[in-house]
Amino acid sequence: MNNKSQAEVSRNYALGITIIGVLFFIFGFVTWLNGILIPYLRMACELTNFEAMFVAFAFYISYTIMALPSSWILKKTGFRNGMMVGLWVMALGTLIFVPAALTRTYGIFLTGLFVMGTGLAILQTAANPYITILGPRESAAARISIMGVANKAAGAIAPLILAYFILSDGDALAQSLKTLTSVERTAALDALARRVINPYLVMTGVLFLLGLMIRFSPLPEIDAENADEENPFMNQDKLSIFQFPQLVLGVLTLFLYVGAEVVAGDTIIRYGQALNIPLQTAKMFTSFTLGAMIVGYLLGIVLIPKYITQEKALAFSGILGLIFTSGIVTTTGYISVAFVALLGLANALVWPAVWPLAIHGLGRFVKTGSALLIMAIAGGALFPLVWGKISDLYSPTFAYIILLPCYFVIFMYATQWHKIRNW
Repeated sequence: MNNKSQAEVSRNYALGITIIGVLFFIFGFVTWLNGILIPYLRMACELTNFEAMFVAFAFYISYTIMALPSSWILKKTGFRNGMMVGLWVMALGTLIFVPAALTRTYGIFLTGLFVMGTGLAILQTAANPYITILGPRESAAARISIMGVANKAAGAIAPLILAYFILSDGDALAQSLKTLTSVERTAALDALARRVINPYLVMTGVLFLLGLMIRFSPLPEIDAENADEENPFMNQDKLSIFQFPQLVLGVLTLFLYVGAEVVAGDTIIRYGQALNIPLQTAKMFTSFTLGAMIVGYLLGIVLIPKYITQEKALAFSGILGLIFTSGIVTTTGYISVAFVALLGLANALVWPAVWPLAIHGLGRFVKTGSALLIMAIAGGALFPLVWGKISDLYSPTFAYIILLPCYFVIFMYATQWHKIRNW
């Protein structure tokens, strides 16, 4: 009987890991399309750097607006049905790209991105605590690192695939637009905008089918509210989620971290163009950033917790971020771009390490705490805008200075702040 029970537990564990891994692949594929959408929409809709960065803003601000409603949805539906809803909301967002492309209206593109982000908020509010609680807390960072490999592998190939369909002739098109009459230019830009329709229709179908698959899958449910068995009475005197310093400071840390991660991944193509690197070459840069993140995740899988603790990995990430950011702003050309890509290595283990440290001991508050951590993704909405504005006012290289305080806070959370239990 016990052997059968153990075998069943093992099967449920493997199934949960596999299904959530597929979802993290979807997260990465959809999220990191923004890296190529920014230069694409900048050209198609004739935008400034600042205006183009609203691609990231519309996508990531939805996490802040929809995270708490997502928590409410999950309380009503459970994890599995909530994931289905999230996938279908994402499918609606990709479908909105069709009228956006047909009318070449930037506002409709941003609406589609916001709806896609809303679906991802529901999915991530379910998937991140699920993978954290599915096994021992000490190895949570390693499990999330496995998810990160799936996420960033998808992110590495996504911009290359989309670029093949929508910007394969980007440099030549940019040059030809300068010689066209007003009417010819409008027709060329309209045709450019329509290139996005077929890829996003395919994504719509895939996301809808995945939602159906999740709905009818034997994905095991977990009791998140009672998953913290180390000391189930530790928070009985807590009346508010804001009485957990490790969570509140974790939200701040993730807010700054996601800002740094999105700046590193979503601005690097535009940064390469600003340094007069041809788009044919620059369009691969986001993949380099995500490739560096994959290396970081693989190191996390091997090293955590056998050789290094989650806390030490997080501290090392903060130090690397400070070093690489300093390299960006003090060098030029391909070397400076390489330091932006290397930020992927510094960023890789931050999310996996902060999550288990931040939600540890929350007990009945874990779903609300997870929603607040998801809200921290708003950093990805705001920091690219700041980068874009500083780029327009001063220089794209100098704009990366905004990342220094981000990595300092990451270092402080790793070494001191995560230990605080009372204000």
